[in-house]
Amino acid sequence: MRKTVLNEVYKLAKQDKRIFFIGSDVGAGTLDEFKKDIPERFFIEGIYEQNLTGVAAGLALEGKIVYFNTIATFITRRNFEQVVLDLGLHHLNVRLIGNGGGLVYAPLGPTHQATDDIAIMRAIPGMTILCPADAEEMKRLVPTTVEHKGPIYIRLGKGGDPIVTNPKEPFIIGKAYPMRQGNDALIISTGICLKMSLEAADELAKQGIKAAVVHVPTVKPLDEKTILSLASKAPVIVSVEEHNIIGGLGSAISELLAEANFSTAKRFKRIGINDVFPEKYGSQDSLMKYLGISQESIIKTIKELGKENGKAKK
Repeated sequence: MRKTVLNEVYKLAKQDKRIFFIGSDVGAGTLDEFKKDIPERFFIEGIYEQNLTGVAAGLALEGKIVYFNTIATFITRRNFEQVVLDLGLHHLNVRLIGNGGGLVYAPLGPTHQATDDIAIMRAIPGMTILCPADAEEMKRLVPTTVEHKGPIYIRLGKGGDPIVTNPKEPFIIGKAYPMRQGNDALIISTGICLKMSLEAADELAKQGIKAAVVHVPTVKPLDEKTILSLASKAPVIVSVEEHNIIGGLGSAISELLAEANFSTAKRFKRIGINDVFPEKYGSQDSLMKYLGISQESIIKTIKELGKENGKAKK
């Protein structure tokens, strides 16, 4: 996914002289072609993200479109004030590309695990947040960011994730994508959690429970119309994310459902990280399972909520 986004930025930069790239701690050899072909718009700087955010802001104020890439925790936590004041306050066209969203850097522990990045970015007025599910979606996503007004945070997976989106589906910032149909339950997911959500829906279907799945690659602004339309038909709703349940997709959906004032009661549960710093080291997959972010957890939660609602099918 990271290779895809950077290659797409390079392709766009060859066509559009407004596009600049700034990288911090991106690794030797990253975008060598960009460096060779367009050196005047390619900057790899040291690990001082606060300063680089100011540089990006300065370029954007001069009419440039800046793509700034580094590790997700560094680009969100470390320089939060600079992102708020330099980019958010002035609504500048800077695209923050965060490597390793969620638990990708599981071997490095909580300092590198971006489990609160969506929450941090959601708090900034005017910030757009994009969480694609796979490299194919990323390929369709990047061109739409060029003319978008205001700052964007793009959350990257580890790369090599299975392709689960439709390559022929145009990507539109702010749109949610229904992936499965069903009126017994609704699964709302973002990023790489789409795959496990689809697999959970397929397994539930075998058990006689028809669960709809909607993919939300744009966490902010939320596609309220699509989500509420699907939620209105489902007695049971779950959100699934590789993020703390506070402040991320689950919080956004909770707020939306709470204000919807449905005439019939809904049973809702957030699946994610339960307000803790992940205490273990390992692989991304092992930590996700340990923290209850899995196909099995989705199935179990939907069935339990269905029983509580009196809608469970056996």
